[in-house]
Formats: sequence, structure tokens, C-alpha cells
Amino acid sequence: MKLLLCLSLLATPTLPAALAQTSKVTTAVKMSSNQVKTTNGLLEGTTTATGIRSFKGVPFATPPVGELRWQAPQPAKNWTGVRQAKQFGPRAMQLPVFGDMNFRSNGVSEDCLYLNVWTPAKTSQERLPVLVYFYGGGFIAGDGSEPRYDGESMARRGIVAVTVNYRLGVFGFMAHPELTKESPNHAAGNYGFLDQSAALRWVQQNIAAFGGDPQQVTIAGESAGSMSVSAQMASPLSKGLFAQAIGESGSMLNTGFGPVPLTDGEQAGVAFAKSLGVTSLAALRALPAQQLLEAAGKPGVPRFAPTLDNYFFTQMPTATFAAGQQARVPLLVGWNSQEMGYQALLGAEAPTPESFRNAVQKLYGSRAEEILKLYPATTPAQAEQSATDLAGDRFIAYSTWKWADAHTQTSAQPVYRYIYARPRPAMVPEMGNATTGLAGGVVKQATTAPKAPPARGAVHSAEIEYALGNLPGNKVFAWTPDDYKVSQTMQTYFANFIKTGNPNGKGLPTWPAASATNSGPLMHIDVTTRSEPEVNRARYLFLDQQAAK
Repeated sequence: MKLLLCLSLLATPTLPAALAQTSKVTTAVKMSSNQVKTTNGLLEGTTTATGIRSFKGVPFATPPVGELRWQAPQPAKNWTGVRQAKQFGPRAMQLPVFGDMNFRSNGVSEDCLYLNVWTPAKTSQERLPVLVYFYGGGFIAGDGSEPRYDGESMARRGIVAVTVNYRLGVFGFMAHPELTKESPNHAAGNYGFLDQSAALRWVQQNIAAFGGDPQQVTIAGESAGSMSVSAQMASPLSKGLFAQAIGESGSMLNTGFGPVPLTDGEQAGVAFAKSLGVTSLAALRALPAQQLLEAAGKPGVPRFAPTLDNYFFTQMPTATFAAGQQARVPLLVGWNSQEMGYQALLGAEAPTPESFRNAVQKLYGSRAEEILKLYPATTPAQAEQSATDLAGDRFIAYSTWKWADAHTQTSAQPVYRYIYARPRPAMVPEMGNATTGLAGGVVKQATTAPKAPPARGAVHSAEIEYALGNLPGNKVFAWTPDDYKVSQTMQTYFANFIKTGNPNGKGLPTWPAASATNSGPLMHIDVTTRSEPEVNRARYLFLDQQAAK
């Protein structure tokens, strides 16, 4: 079954070799001057009011422009003198599709392969745990400069935090037969994932200079970023480059986003080129980036999906996890209580038992009655809740559950699962008649438009600022003491996991791990955070059967 995925939201060095290169930059160096020596040259950053050193716009690869458009990322070139690292680099090519994602980046450009580092370390010998965070945005938008991903709050907890840019959309995922032919790996597409992997290799080679421990790296992300984490776990190219993983709402296991067969990706690339009136890869590379971006963003143009390229992905991620061939690392993973609204199933129809039954009948045919038992709808209120739950499960919750369950079965590593349930508070009065977008942006409405109903739960992306300790940076919502309480709890769980591979710690409700013999409870994160039994496993097992067809 192809699951609904509404994306209007979504030669490698071995680890020992990478660590060997680290020795060039790990001598004890005081960092009071805001200068750090990397393998490519000297950087100068800034110090925040809280004493955290930040280094922004750090190149981890050669700009992927000209002949390097649609090629695997190449190592960053060395520089002489001191390179200023005080401003975020450009964000990847993207259209403004998600309201006000509130970027702090230096414009939009194909020249986008930069990362940002926040460190509390005073010397290069501290060996602090490292967080590498991949942004969400449906693989068509997002940036490491967004305030919700800011690393200062995590750095204040003794963690070296890194945000990473990666190529998006047509630049990050287009395949084409000529690309496959020219590739030494006979692969095409997945350039965004290759960017992430290159950034992880940069971290292995350089993070010790910032006081980080290359052997204690946790990769994390939300939505497309969470899918990216599962992709890096599945890829042989990234094994050994991280020690732990965190996923927030999304995976590449049994998702409608792919990966698709390489031949399908190639055909999509050929069709796209034809729509532009060009027939060769050279002609595509000669087109201005903005022209490609706008053409790919036209209504009706299919999005470019990751490919099963036999290089980054050697098999479907679900098969990799089933065989226990993924990176076997501790995993903290979960999803939100309202990942999607009922409208994704019912459209403009009001949620009633009849409308829900009709929608389920269209989707599941002869198995509709089974779904109706799992998602009951005997009253309008129950129909609304079940339609909301089914829409969210089909969109992203099921694939996230599948990732957690598969890793539990085959990794022999602890898996900590959560459901995030804290609804956002009301917007501040200055926002007027606005509503939130699916990926966290704000959609302004006419003053005469009816006000959007309050969320019934935690909507997609709502947890990010809570988990990373960045509520103060979001001026859209009127945060309450309860919101700060939830953030304190969730960020502490995350920080503990990044430091030890276990989220538990003093003053927190106990979070049991799942295992192959016990799927275990889920942590219900809200004002009153508690461990709860898994009550919806039957739903996901049914969706799992459908996905296998």
C-alpha cells in the first residue's frame, strides 16, 4: 500500500581514517580567542552573552555549482589566513513554501553546503558529546539557521551542537540516466543525503577542535530531518560516523516518499528536462538555478524522491532494518499526537460517522470494517478523533512506529519511544488572525476569515522548540509556565540521551526502553509526563500489513 505522504509540510573514508585525520587538530588549544583550527584552515567565530562560542557558515564541502551540480559533495578546499565564521551561510535553493520559516541565513544559493557549530568548550581537549541536527521541510525547504534549531541552548547543557545544510528538491534529489552514467558509483539522486553524510565525515575530522568527542556523536532531526536520520542509519556510507540517533516524526521505512527504483527516478528526471525543452545533462547544468527551482515548483510537477541507487541505499530501508544491517545504535524516536488534521481524509466534509466511513471505504475497500474497528466512529466527536488519528498515522506516525519497531527487533540496542502531546498555546495578539502551517510556518489570513479551530493535540513540528530549548526564540506563541515545564522535561531527556545513550536521569519520570522481547510502553510527554502502555499497536500492525502489499 502506498501511504499518504502530504509533503506540503516534507569513495567514503572509514571511521578509523577519519579519526586519524582528527589528530591534526586535537592538540590542546585554548579557545578564548574565538579561533579554531580545522583541517581546512583557521576559523574565527563569536561568543554569546552566555559564554557559548558559535561558528557559523563553515564550509564542509566545495560549492556544488557548475559541473558539480548533481554530483556527490566534494571535500571543502583549504584557505589561508583567518576565515570569518560569524554569519550563517546561504540556505539551499528553495521557494517560500512554508509561511515564515524565519531564516537567519545569508540568502538563497546553490552554494549552500555550510554548517554551524555552538560549543561551550574552553579548550580542544574537553571531548564533549556532540549533537548534529538535520532540519525538516519536506526535502524542499528548511535551513540550519532557523531559530528553532539554534544550538546555544543545548550547548549550555554541555553539548557541542551542529546544524547542517543539505541540498533540496531538484538540486538534492533529481536523478537522470546521464547522471547515473557519469557517476563512478553508477548512482543518481540522493545528493541531499550524501551532503549529510559528508557533513558527518567533516564532524569526525574536525569536531575535536571545537571540544567535541567524535566518538560520541548523536544525529537527530524532525520530519524530513527525521527521515534523514533513518536514511543515514540505513546507508553503508554513514556507518561508524555516529553513536546514537534521535528521530522526531518521520522515517524512510514504508513511507510514500520512497526511495523509488533508480529507473523511476531517472525517468522523472528525463521528463523534467523535457518540460524545460532540454535533452541533455549539459544543457540542464547550464540553466540558471532559479529557473530550475521555479520549474520544479510549478503546480502539478512531481517532487523528486530519493532513489534506490545501490550506493547510498543498497536495498530498501525496511529490508536493511529487517536484516539487522542498519547502524546498531541506541535510538530515541517518537511522533506527535496530531500529526495531521482530519481534513487530509475528509476534505471539506464535516467529520461525521458517515463521512468517515465513506472515506475509509474508498481507501480500504473490503478491509474497511477492520479499519473501523481500529478507528471507531460512532459519534461525530469520535469520528473527528479517528479521522485525525488515521490521517496522522498514514502521513507519518506509522512509518515512525515502523522504524522504532524494526530497530527494536534487530539492533540489540535500546529504543526509547515517545508520543508528544502538548498542544501549542494561543498565538500572541500581534499575530492577528493567523494560523500555523504544517511545517511550523505561520499563515496569515484575512481579518474576515473564520478563525481556525484550536488543535486537538500536538501538531506536526510543534515539539521542536520544546526539545531543543528554544521557546524564547519563537515570538509567535504566548508561551506559558506549563510550556516551559514541558520544554525543561523534554530537553533534559534529549540532553541525557545525547550524553549517555539513555534519556533517564535525576528528577525525571522513568522512561523504559523497548526491546526485542518487550515492545514496552511509550513516554507520553506533556505537562504531566508519564510512561503509558502501547495501546495502538494493532493499528500499526494493520497498516504494516497493508504496506507489505
